Amino acid sequence: MERTAEVYFGATLAPSKTELLQAWLPSQPWFSGDPAKVDRVANFRFVDPDGEVGLDAMVLSDGEHTYFVPVTWRAQPMEYAEPIGTLEHSALGTRYGYDGAVDPVFMQELERVIREADTHAGINDEHGNAVPLAMHVKGSGVVPGEAPEAELQIMRVLDRTMDVPGDAVGTLLGDWTDGDGPRKDLLAVLR
Repeated sequence: MERTAEVYFGATLAPSKTELLQAWLPSQPWFSGDPAKVDRVANFRFVDPDGEVGLDAMVLSDGEHTYFVPVTWRAQPMEYAEPIGTLEHSALGTRYGYDGAVDPVFMQELERVIREADTHAGINDEHGNAVPLAMHVKGSGVVPGEAPEAELQIMRVLDRTMDVPGDAVGTLLGDWTDGDGPRKDLLAVLR
């Protein structure tokens, strides 16, 4: 399904996304790196079918470890989840950032992409110009009606040698390049 996310590249963010995540990451059980060294090395977007929530999937690295950190951006806080934090966006105002794993909009879109063998969204800047992508993701597809109760797991720590688990009924794989060359990472598993 062809979808396009609009991103405001000329906007200023206070704090930056990286600064917001550097403060949050140390409290996560899967994070073992140095938050001061964390930087975004790749990303992709999904699109909320209702156009309300920004679905921003980032790959972060501290030079030693690589992490998959999906974040959703909302204009209003969710009642049932603690935000990663808030930032001021010069074009959109206050944005509440949430871990994608606790945001049903992200998780539903992630599962749809896996089940339908779909891909990430295209990205346009605020003027409608297409932005080149450094990471491409694709869902594996699942036979319609198969595994309706399957659980979705986000792979937080990326490992270029990780195999797809034998009990997986669907996956999301990401292709991108880091300093050591091309990678194909397992980002999420439906099992």
